[in-house]
Amino acid sequence: MSSYSLYRSSIFHCIENANTLEADYYADGLMVVQHGKIVELGHYAQLIDQFSVDTRVTHFKDSLIIPGFVDSHLHYPQYRVIASYGATLLDWLNKYTFVEEQKFNDSDYAEEIAELFLDELIKNGTTTAMTFCTSHSQSVEAFFSAAQNRNLRMVAGKVMMDRNAPTGLCDDVNSSYFDSKALIEKWHNKNRLSYAITPRFAPTSTPEQLAQAGKLLAEYPNSQNTKGVLLQTHMNEASDEIAWVQELYPQSKHYFDVYDSYRLAGSNSVFGHCIHNTQDEYQRMAETDSKVALCPTSNLFLGSGLFDLDQLDYYGITTSLASDIGGGDSFSMFSVMNEAYKICKLNGSNLDPVRAFYLTTLAGAKVLNMDDCIGNFEPNKEADFVVLDLNASELIKQRLKSTTNIDDLLFCLMTLGDDRIVNQVYILGQCVYKKMEIH
Repeated sequence: MSSYSLYRSSIFHCIENANTLEADYYADGLMVVQHGKIVELGHYAQLIDQFSVDTRVTHFKDSLIIPGFVDSHLHYPQYRVIASYGATLLDWLNKYTFVEEQKFNDSDYAEEIAELFLDELIKNGTTTAMTFCTSHSQSVEAFFSAAQNRNLRMVAGKVMMDRNAPTGLCDDVNSSYFDSKALIEKWHNKNRLSYAITPRFAPTSTPEQLAQAGKLLAEYPNSQNTKGVLLQTHMNEASDEIAWVQELYPQSKHYFDVYDSYRLAGSNSVFGHCIHNTQDEYQRMAETDSKVALCPTSNLFLGSGLFDLDQLDYYGITTSLASDIGGGDSFSMFSVMNEAYKICKLNGSNLDPVRAFYLTTLAGAKVLNMDDCIGNFEPNKEADFVVLDLNASELIKQRLKSTTNIDDLLFCLMTLGDDRIVNQVYILGQCVYKKMEIH
């Protein structure tokens, strides 16, 4: 039994039974890990007798273990433009983002930012993410190499963008297809890495390029033994963006119809933002089993609008929360949950804390088609988890004295928490981060 790693703490994760969300909480829990995977989870008193008295137990006192966060939409090349002042989405892209992304034709620069970006994700408890790279293949190489060296489960893709952007960022129809294909062949399903076909958004791709993106998606489908490539892009984020799409694609019924027409919708496709959707778009997203990544911090920072979680629920669209760095102004999924809660309140609904943590863990895994291996602590899933320090700040410590249940505890953390409460992070059962120290 010495090959087992035992972790004792309060433990929380979300589970789904017959599509019903449940909170699974152990005030004094034990998690059993072997060879980087979850073996068993339960009450400490009920499980500990299975192990010999000399089996080492790592005991995290005044702590809460949760699954690693899953961030389903963000941009690693925007690491250095986070918190840049911009009037609107399109202004912000032209003034800051497109200028910064041109630097990623330099492999050394891309490698530097990839390392800084992953450090920041881990420090905030995010263990899996799907990120946009730039239109330069070397930006993807740098990211995947850094993620592979850390044994992280990550998704990334080369941006496909052949118009309405600086020359230094534009590719062309053929190069975007063949460069993406070469990257898929090299990196997709290698270790814990996955590839996402990445047309930035409809305004920066010609119809011919979107057709090639659809061709790529069809060439690497899900099969019995392997997972197909994903697709990530943006949709219905801002009013001026939507008007621009209507001008560029006048034959399309709406924004989603642009992607749908070029075979870019489906269960492997993740659409970021989706704020200003029509009922027809909701219906068609549901029919195609397309996924949505909501980005509350970014939407508020850029003044883009308020998403409608109730409508996504009504249509049964698989949805998660995301940071959208660098339009989003925080790597912390606690901040993302906090702002999502407020947006729901402004829309006349409530986002309860269990659902909020679900949307940043198991739901994120479902959006990325990875809920078979990450997202919660069910047996045989990968042991990516975060140890939260419940005494990290005096305010949290005092506030938790009046909590009486897991809902109160989670709500406190999602409104007052930040990177300070992330005490340790484990990847496949190995500690990769301790507060103030990255291994």
